[in-house]
Amino acid sequence: MTTPQVDTVSTSADKAKLGGAIALLLGALVAFYVLSGQGVYAQWAALVVLLAGAVTVFFMSETGKALIAYGRESVRELRKVVWPARKEATQMTGYVFAFVVVMALFLWLTDKTLEWVLYDLILGWKR
Repeated sequence: MTTPQVDTVSTSADKAKLGGAIALLLGALVAFYVLSGQGVYAQWAALVVLLAGAVTVFFMSETGKALIAYGRESVRELRKVVWPARKEATQMTGYVFAFVVVMALFLWLTDKTLEWVLYDLILGWKR
């Protein structure tokens, strides 16, 4: 059995970038609450600027670059999907709805039958 390869942060520069992103994120939260006496605009400006910095630093790290590559590959795969036509989608929705109704009736009928057999016939509890 093979051991799955786990991607970890390996370089010290990458660790520093992720640490800086976390520090900027925490700094954004602290600044938002510390600047509550300075006014709403100062609070939100500090929050937005520091969060933008955290996101920028994160996407400069290897983990962020891998996330961007994953997103690009996902979009590329999504473009390969053949979506059904409106008529086909409507038909399939109707089939699913009909199946759900039939199953609901079947389960209700089964429940009531078992209830009748168990309570009325076996236990003799008449209502």
